[in-house]
Formats: sequence, structure tokens, C-alpha cells
Amino acid sequence: MNNSVGNTARLLGAGLRALLVLTLVCGVIYPLVVTGIAQVAFSDKANGSEIKSGGKVVGSELIGQTYNLPKKDPNNADEAAQPDLKWFQPRPSNGLGTNTLNTQYQLIISGATNLSGDNEKLIKQVKDAKDAVVKDNSTADYKVSPADVPADAVTSSASGLDPQISPAYAKLQVHRIAERNHLDVKQVEKLVSDNTSGRILGFMGEPGVNVLKLNIALKELTQK
Repeated sequence: MNNSVGNTARLLGAGLRALLVLTLVCGVIYPLVVTGIAQVAFSDKANGSEIKSGGKVVGSELIGQTYNLPKKDPNNADEAAQPDLKWFQPRPSNGLGTNTLNTQYQLIISGATNLSGDNEKLIKQVKDAKDAVVKDNSTADYKVSPADVPADAVTSSASGLDPQISPAYAKLQVHRIAERNHLDVKQVEKLVSDNTSGRILGFMGEPGVNVLKLNIALKELTQK
């Protein structure tokens, strides 16, 4: 009987020591080592790929933002957001949730509409978005053709948080941006070109323009 109790106590003691060692190694040492390596080797990505402007963090390179005018009635949840057309606009965001603390993001649940291609609601959304893109981006000396509106200008990404737009959509906005900010079209075209990234390793993905980075460059240009 005493041997049985002694063996049980030894097994419990060994189990407890194993638990403590594994907790220390896997729950403390390993996370600290991985975090340390990440901070040294990939500090930007480890900290959320932050983008700074004027010494302040203004967003993440990985998450899209909206550029809307302030609401006329901040307490009216049903008031539709209106784009601030002095800024480059991102692709539509049809995420499945909203964040009342920071309306620049839709982070509660990311996602697309999940509507089928022949859904009447989705078809109307796309048509209305195309009409708005044509109207908003046409200026006195530049008229946008509906045929020139790229797909990403009227549809959201799968996450609803895509930070990039296609170079075609960025270029479509150039004349409006130049007019609204009293800039030369060539200056704005150069901004788009300078902020266009190519395919990864030259063959993966598609060229894109990070809207936040582009708008920061636009802000710096207008302040010169």
C-alpha cells in the first residue's frame, strides 16, 4: 500500500515538473525568442506594417481606409457616407460589420457581400457604383467613359479591407484629383507612377497602388 502511494506521489511529482518545464519553455521562452527574432529581423511586419505621416501612425499598409466627408449629423446612423473627392478613393468596402470607435475601418467582421453574380442587389450596387465613379471623376476637360471603369472601382475585395487599387483606377482619378487640389495633371500622374508597386518577384499577383501611401504623398505635394 505504501509503495503504491509512493509511486503515485512520484508520478504526480514528475508530471508536475514536466508541466512546469513545458509551460516555461513553450509558454514563456519560445514566444519571447520568436518575438525577439521578429522584432530584429522583421520589425515593420511584426508591428503591424504601420504607416506614419508627420511622425504619427496613420494606418497599416495591409488595411484599407475610407476617405469620406464628415457627416452633417454625426448622430444619424442612416446618413450615407459621402466621399471626400480631394483624395484618391479606395475600392468599395462591403464588409459585414462596422467599428463605431474608428469609422475608417470595418474590422468587426471582414468579408465581401457573399452575393451571387446574378443577384439583383449586387447588380444594382455595381451599376450605382459605376455611375458614381463616372460622375465623380469627370471634370470640365476630362470625361470618364463607363467602359473605362475597372472592376475594382465598383466591387469590393473578398475581405472588404483591400488597401490597394489597380493602377487603372488610380489613373482614372488623376484629373479629378488635379482639379480639386489645384495641381497639374502631370504632377498627379507622377504620384501614381511613383506609388505603383509591381508583381511580386515579377510574376506573382498584379500591380497595385496603396491608397493610403498615395494620399500621404498627395498631402505632402499639396503642402509644398
